[in-house]
Order: sequence, then structure tokens, then C-alpha cells
Amino acid sequence: MNSSIILILNHDPGKKQGIQLVTPHRFQQLILNWFDLHGRKNLPWQENKTPYRVWISEIMLQQTQVTTVIPYFLRFMQRFPKIELLADASEDEVLHLWTGLGYYNRARNLHRTAKTIMTDYHGKFPNELSALENLPGIGRSTAGAISSLAFEFSAPILDGNVKRVLTRFHGITTWTGNKATSEQLWQLSEKYTPIKRIADYTQAMMDLGATVCTRTQPNCAICPIKKNCIAYAKDLQTTLPLAKPKKSIPIQEKTFLVLIHKNKILLEKRPPTGVWAKLWSLPEIQGLASLTKIKTFCRQYSSIQQIKLGSVFRHTFSHFHLDIQPAFIKLDSIPRKFMENDQQIWYNLANPQAIGLPQPIKNLIEKI
Repeated sequence: MNSSIILILNHDPGKKQGIQLVTPHRFQQLILNWFDLHGRKNLPWQENKTPYRVWISEIMLQQTQVTTVIPYFLRFMQRFPKIELLADASEDEVLHLWTGLGYYNRARNLHRTAKTIMTDYHGKFPNELSALENLPGIGRSTAGAISSLAFEFSAPILDGNVKRVLTRFHGITTWTGNKATSEQLWQLSEKYTPIKRIADYTQAMMDLGATVCTRTQPNCAICPIKKNCIAYAKDLQTTLPLAKPKKSIPIQEKTFLVLIHKNKILLEKRPPTGVWAKLWSLPEIQGLASLTKIKTFCRQYSSIQQIKLGSVFRHTFSHFHLDIQPAFIKLDSIPRKFMENDQQIWYNLANPQAIGLPQPIKNLIEKI
């Protein structure tokens, strides 16, 4: 444990009390005392805790809030209670259970890691930090979280919640995505990370960021470290962390063809790379196609009973907006050239297959 004193800020005689000196040990005490009273201790992955359950939860929680993750985690554990079942599953089944969580590479990496652990580690989850970091989809912070929560080995983490707490606490006024700022935050995280009660401390830091030091409207009145927080002293808690410098986000437009025959819809498997890689989606036309263009495109299909354009809606990715126009097309029969194969299926609405669907496509199907 590092017992050196960290100088936070000189005494400020403003309307709030001046910032006090704090040691890492004192910081840990304040955090753990708060956790004992207010921390979350009954989350699904905290019950019957195993490295496997902790790992699944940490991957799901990347870029996703706890309330959203809980039902997905419960369904996932019901289907894959053990890592060998996950490793033996098809990728489609894994993606199917992931539909709606987004960032589908997380699910693909989850599946790859399960296979790696079964083959390279004889089904036993590795506990070395370096081994964890080398597994697909597990970066430095996730490896630290698994090490701390599952094995109770002292390791720092720096997820979004911890970044926010430390940025405000130290009044860091540079964007956290900068390399130098990120390294500064890692050094601070390492400095504060204890050896004892590491699992509780790690959970406490995540809980503090998620429930008190929130992104908007932080509840500083009940924060255990407000007396030592620069952001609180300078009224910067709603300003820090600084937002990512804005860039103009490009807009793409596509028309998705919902080809319907009786209670079946044609789906196509997307390429192994790119947006929605390996998920099942609808045939598409670039741009917001006119009715004439859609009719021309659909000449390859058997006789068409009806074409109806749906309302355009937007789905936003991290790096672009996608404006989607659905076209609902009723077919008299299924063309022979579009019989099922490994790249095309007729999705049965009455008895849907367990396959991975992008959320906008799932939403479209559910509206039919």
C-alpha cells in the first residue's frame, strides 16, 4: 500500500471548505466506509461469484449500464451456466442472446475467449493479469476488474466510472482520452488501489461513479470524498470530465427490404468484417430508395403482391448516423434462387430461429 501524501490543492478560503491533504490509505478508508453502508452487494454476478460469472458481467458492462445488463446477464447464465457450454455453442446462438446490447465484437470476443480457455487453460480461468490481458476482448481495466473481483488480487481499474471520480477529485481539466491524461489517471488509480479488501474497493469505486458521482447531476451532498474533491470545491463537478472534442458525424442512408412470404422474412448474413459483422440482416439498397427504384430492384423476385414504404428512422453508431427506410414487400411465393443456404434464411416469425440480429432489424421484425 502506498502511504505517501498526495497534495490535492492549497487551502481555498471560498464558500466551501478548503481542500485537505489526503493519503491513499485515508482515501481507501473513506471509499470503503461508504461502500459498507451504501455499496451494491446483491447484483446477480455477485451471487455465487466465480471468475466466469465476473468475466461475463464485466464484458457486458463495457459501455453499458447495470440496469440494462442485468436481464441479459440472467438470460446468458441460464443458457450458458458454465464456460464449456459457451465454448461449444454456435456463434449465432451467442449473438442471438447478445442482440440489443450492441458493440457485437464483445460477444464475438467472448465466444473466442471461451474457446481459448477451454483449449489453452483446460477450462480453468487464468488468474495472472498478463494472461487475462492477452485474451480477446479483455483490456487492462477489465483484466484488473476480473483480477480484483474474482481472485482478490490487487490490480487497478480505470473504467468510465473510475475515470470520472478521479478526474473530478483531482480537478483534471484535460480530456481523459488524451494519452498523457490517461496515463495520469492510471497512475492515480494505481496509487489509490489497496492490497486488502481489493474486491470491495474495486466495486466501491465503480458504485460511487455509477450512483453518486454520475455523469450528469452528481449527488455531491452524499459523496464520501467531497471534502477532498477539487471539482466540488471549484464548482466544476458538472464541467468535468471534459467532453470529447466534437467532430461532425457523417450520415449514411439505406433502404432495407422486408421481403415477406406468409409468415417468413428473407434475411442475409452480413460479411465477417464491418458494421454488424456476421449478424443476420435484411437485403439493402444504398440511399433512401424511391418506390420505382425498389420495384426495379425487386424484379429478381417472384411476383410481388404489395410494396409499402415505412417511415425513415435513425440508428446511431459511434462514428456515423444511419438513416433507415424500411420497404415492406409481400411476395406471392419464395423464388427458387432464394432458398435457404448458409448465407440466406427465411426467418419464421411464428417460430423464430436463435440467430444474431442487429437491434434495428429486430425492432423492424417485431413491428410486423
